[in-house]
Amino acid sequence: MNMQTTPRVLQSYICGQWQAGSKDGKPLLNAATGETVALIDATGLDYAAALQYGRERGGPALRAMTLHQRALMLKEIGLKLMEMKEDFYVENFWTGATRADGWVDIEGGIGTLLTLASKARRELPNARVIHDGPVEPLSKDSSFSGQHILSPLQGVAVHINAFNFPIWGMLEKIAPTLIAGMPTLVKPASQTAYLTELMVRRIIDMGILPDGALQLVSGSAGDMLDHVTCQDVVTFTGSADTGRMLKTSPAIIENSVRFTMEADSLNASVLGPDAGPGTEEFDLFIREVLREMTSKAGQKCTAIRRAIVPQSHVDAVIEALKGKLAKTVSGDPAVEGTRMGPLASLDQRDEVRARISDLKRDAEIVLGDPDDVAVASGDAEKGAFINPVVLLAKNAGADCAAHDVEAFGPVVTLMPYEGVDQAVALTHRGKGSLVASVFTDSKDVAEEMVLGMAPYHGRVLIGNRRSAKSSTGHGSPLAPLVHGGPGRAGGGEELGGMRAVKHYMQRTAVQGAPHLLSAVTGIWSDGADTRADRHPFRKSVAELRIGDQIVTEARKVTEDDVEHFAKFTGDTFYAHMNSDAARANPFFDDRVAHGYLIASFAAGLFVDPDPGPVLANYGVDNLRFMTPVYFGDTLRVRLTCKEINPRENAEHAEVRWDCRVTNQNDEVVAQYDVLTMVAKEWRGA
Repeated sequence: MNMQTTPRVLQSYICGQWQAGSKDGKPLLNAATGETVALIDATGLDYAAALQYGRERGGPALRAMTLHQRALMLKEIGLKLMEMKEDFYVENFWTGATRADGWVDIEGGIGTLLTLASKARRELPNARVIHDGPVEPLSKDSSFSGQHILSPLQGVAVHINAFNFPIWGMLEKIAPTLIAGMPTLVKPASQTAYLTELMVRRIIDMGILPDGALQLVSGSAGDMLDHVTCQDVVTFTGSADTGRMLKTSPAIIENSVRFTMEADSLNASVLGPDAGPGTEEFDLFIREVLREMTSKAGQKCTAIRRAIVPQSHVDAVIEALKGKLAKTVSGDPAVEGTRMGPLASLDQRDEVRARISDLKRDAEIVLGDPDDVAVASGDAEKGAFINPVVLLAKNAGADCAAHDVEAFGPVVTLMPYEGVDQAVALTHRGKGSLVASVFTDSKDVAEEMVLGMAPYHGRVLIGNRRSAKSSTGHGSPLAPLVHGGPGRAGGGEELGGMRAVKHYMQRTAVQGAPHLLSAVTGIWSDGADTRADRHPFRKSVAELRIGDQIVTEARKVTEDDVEHFAKFTGDTFYAHMNSDAARANPFFDDRVAHGYLIASFAAGLFVDPDPGPVLANYGVDNLRFMTPVYFGDTLRVRLTCKEINPRENAEHAEVRWDCRVTNQNDEVVAQYDVLTMVAKEWRGA
């Protein structure tokens, strides 16, 4: 049960200190009982000073760290937050969210932070810049080349978030921002800002983040956006009207400030023509529509707003939803057994009722009554309760209100269709959405639907019996996958794994002599300096340098070598074993050596056999066989230390070697990267 009696006065954390709002601030109510739980006010805050503080204190401190160090910092924060999760669940109930709803917000948010921190250490270099794509040779003599790099922007990322996910909405944005090396300022929506404030307070108390890396505004954004510069980033999640107003702020336009928006989204789910009553896909579709209506009381940017079903199955869908909704218990989310809580505020309830009235312009309510509130617990009058509503738009043409109006609550509009083409066209009429889904067991339907819907959606889910047990569902954004959508959905993009980190960095093309380019990027390329004092495999990371190189002796390839390799491995492909067949191949003049024989001989040429600092070979990248090798050809290897990536909190580094295999004519026959683990220190013989 809720134990809160004295409202908490929310504070903002800017310029390195907590600053209290007014005790006469706006009251924030428990969504289920109407009790005042917090007061919010940001009067008197100096936003120009807050932004400058982030730029001058947080930015330099973060940029002095490597990507891996920043990621490990977030890992430590995430693990500590997970230990505190029960504290957040208490205030989660005030927002109207059940524990299941809160799991997505609280543990889902922390899990997203931990996932991005882990992916950063796996996929990004332990450096302060990221090289973007390969080195581009710009001259024939390797004296001039180019490389794209990504470096942190030197401003502040201002994150203006929505009320429905006060924790996830913050963490999924600040995680990639901080990994990129950019400080953040978070401005949560007022309705549920108490939960965001609690988490920020816990993070600040840990003392892990550098001063100025994370700031919080509890209350109005005031004139904050008047002070942004070309090095700042602004992200917004909320209504399209508010987003457009912010996006056209004079400072944002004048300074070409990066602005990412996630706005209204009339997401659609399609019941495939093959997925009639009695099929597993039909049942999955009904379950998903029900879940997206009742989870967070439908207050999800990814919730299903339009359920598009074959004309012949409309009655069956209504009947199935009727049975499921009859079992949905609405009430105070703090009370055990509650399946769906209230909306976040009374204002939100009024808004949803008004939008249902708009939808009724050309759709009829077939299930539910927005004005008749029935709850098992909580206060039906003081709480922001509304029961689920299902509408049917029998003629879902271009003018149908459901293609333009979003009721941000437990509301869905059914739309009948005839034929896959019409179903796809109906999804397009949402004018761009975060997500669409199709429930089908037909390969043809899946292909046609997904390819048809993709240009209008940031994500498409295929619901099916084979993935049902593991699928996270229509409404769940995932850290490795893009979250965002075109058109009405705002045109923004968040998450998507390490794509998210790059949104807070500047891509720059650097041109110059390769040895200077390598000094900037930490990547060796042809034309850069080399060193051949001793075998690089005898060097620990403490001694090893980019450009350390060995050029081996030559080895002749014989027919016996090829015959033995074929017999030993079982690879008797005709081009290696049959002269007539090989000569008939337009790429060969005669029998050729196996590509993997070449790679094996190369290893034999460059490997130092004695125990040393090279601990393991864990793979090769970008292997290409470029010139055929015939009997009598001789092979030589040039192996060069290309990149050194030290692991934090480990005794080794990942070292990438450029391996080039040439023949007696100095033609490149094979090119690839060898990946090894090398000890940071070596005290062996």
